[in-house]
Amino acid sequence: MEIRVLARQGHGIKKIARELGLSRNTVRKYLRGETVAPRYKARGPRPCKLDPFTAYLQERIDAARSKWIPATVLLREIQERGYTGGISQLKRYLAPFKHHAPDPVVRFETPPGKQLQVDFTTIRRGREPLKAFVATLGYSRATYVQFFDREGSDVWLTGLREAFVYFGGVPAEALFDNAAAIISERDAYGEGLHRWHPRLAALADEYGFRPRVCRPYRAKTKGKVERFNGYLKGSFVTPLAATLKTAGLKLDVATANAHIGKWLENVAHQRVHGTTGDKPAIRLAEERHVLLPLPIKALAPRPAPALRPGRALPHDSLQHPLSVYDQLLEVRA
Repeated sequence: MEIRVLARQGHGIKKIARELGLSRNTVRKYLRGETVAPRYKARGPRPCKLDPFTAYLQERIDAARSKWIPATVLLREIQERGYTGGISQLKRYLAPFKHHAPDPVVRFETPPGKQLQVDFTTIRRGREPLKAFVATLGYSRATYVQFFDREGSDVWLTGLREAFVYFGGVPAEALFDNAAAIISERDAYGEGLHRWHPRLAALADEYGFRPRVCRPYRAKTKGKVERFNGYLKGSFVTPLAATLKTAGLKLDVATANAHIGKWLENVAHQRVHGTTGDKPAIRLAEERHVLLPLPIKALAPRPAPALRPGRALPHDSLQHPLSVYDQLLEVRA
């Protein structure tokens, strides 16, 4: 280009060669058009910190299909394997594999100690069902989870009692769906005055909380617990099930309950909540001061369940020893 510009300005070959430090033959060659403009090869992709972990990520995506493991969970997993990059490049890599985003849920805020939102969410149907009792405090977003293989009034009550002990107190009210184990008849005594299931009414009287139910077809009034259900499935159930699946094992009630406590304490309650901007563990410490005290009966130590004399525990009731799962998770971690 410089040769042609100088030539158009009227400079001779000798002067152009001297000014540009080229031979006169080179200048003549370019002026005659005997050479073509240089072509540059496309630069290859730059090395990425994520490259060594893409095979692992693909394995996790495939193992979880048709579910989805959130980027925050995968980030934690690959960080444990030496990844030093950020979440942005991880999200860019995962974007083409993600098919849909969860529907937004409307939430409202309540003061400390005011409300507990309670729900049962189905993890797996069929011959080996897996369900989760989930109870989320409205202010702190601290949550108690217990897994069962069925859903009935006794299971609801068990979950509530254990949740109150876990939180260290009782909120002023508990919000439920219109499940038969909760409510016998809506507006039985006037608008908003319902006939509660007798066992729930007795528990509410014993612990001192007021039961409430969502309006029909308005289940998302329980937005806090509904949102946690999705987080539970994506960040705990799906990764654990995917880990077990690679070893030919299946997630069951005993294994889920054996690992949920550690996950709640170390992961769910230590994350900065997207709505409150605080860790649930920090807010729970504040909320505990205003919760109603537990009844004396709930504080008493409970004896371990025992079998009737002469009755052996069926071998097939334990799908796998818990040590098998623990060893597998240690290997995968």
